[in-house]
Amino acid sequence: MGENRRVSRREQIRVLIVDDSALVRKVLSEKLKKIPEIELLGTAPDPYIARNKIVYLEPDVILLDIQMPRMDGLTFLRRLMRHFPTPVVIVSSVTPEEGRLALEALRFGAVDVVCKPKATDDLDEMMLILVEKIKAASKVRLKDIRGGNRSLSSEPRPPISLSDRTPSLLQSGRIIAVGASTGGTEAIRSFLSMLPSDMPPVVIVQHMPEEFTLSFAESLNETSIVQVREAEDRVWASPGNAYIAPGNRHLLVQKGARGLRLQVKDGPLVSGHRPSVDVLFKSTARAAGSLAVGVLMTGMGKDGAQGLRVMREAGGETIAQDEDSCLIYGMPKEGIALDAARIVLPLDRIASHCIGFCKMGKERLFRREK
Repeated sequence: MGENRRVSRREQIRVLIVDDSALVRKVLSEKLKKIPEIELLGTAPDPYIARNKIVYLEPDVILLDIQMPRMDGLTFLRRLMRHFPTPVVIVSSVTPEEGRLALEALRFGAVDVVCKPKATDDLDEMMLILVEKIKAASKVRLKDIRGGNRSLSSEPRPPISLSDRTPSLLQSGRIIAVGASTGGTEAIRSFLSMLPSDMPPVVIVQHMPEEFTLSFAESLNETSIVQVREAEDRVWASPGNAYIAPGNRHLLVQKGARGLRLQVKDGPLVSGHRPSVDVLFKSTARAAGSLAVGVLMTGMGKDGAQGLRVMREAGGETIAQDEDSCLIYGMPKEGIALDAARIVLPLDRIASHCIGFCKMGKERLFRREK
């Protein structure tokens, strides 16, 4: 994890741990003290003690548990974002209830979530993930975690039908592939909330722990007109449906006799991830070619950039989220650097562009934009 590189104190990321478990505080502290890029400011067993330390120490990133005495983590998070906004990474236990609460935390301003390991054997892997998420969180701009870029729809928008006016343009084989990482859970929620009920199928890779993807899909389904579900192997991709890649499994699109079919499978990490946006985008390019739309959203790293380039080379429409609306401008920036994105748009315009592409056809849409 880079123990040999010397880092000045000015470059270090200042971290505070807030967790009621003395064992968790001890283990995380011992591990983080060994990371040159991180300065551990201290720990707090509950939000009241944390509040005083935050005001005095001004951490760059806070690691926050959800279930705590005296004040629960969600209540504390909401107050923190209102009065002293700071990037927060949720460090959560692996239970259905904790998963639901962790997703709520992301809606209230948390940057990302990490699962506490089920066994001590998994601790080193968890720490590798946690350190990367701390680094990503430290790059988030304060205006973003205040809610400046989280203009989300909590209620579904009135249904819009593509097929009412231009049924001939809803060709079979059309599909929209979306990839995101840090900040993506709420970006995807916003995007899906703007899509009509008969939109071509949407396939999505969001980097998140495997324990949370089912809850994430169920949560999105509550705020979207399209039906959102966790993707299953060998399911045919249907209009009006969005499919979330299961955590720790790759999601691919295949061309079949009846249309486009999903494949969910194991495999090695690709671009450092499983599921990988690159895997999804490249398979979509092969299966749908010029009928596909690729959307690369907020996130740390390079996953998706190469795949978006393959989609563009196959004739598909390719979109990158712009810097101002990204929580982390990493993945879209890499895609733009590769000339993979035909167009760069703010988050609140991506859905309407996809709708226009599906209604008008690519050639007419391109002429309109000139």
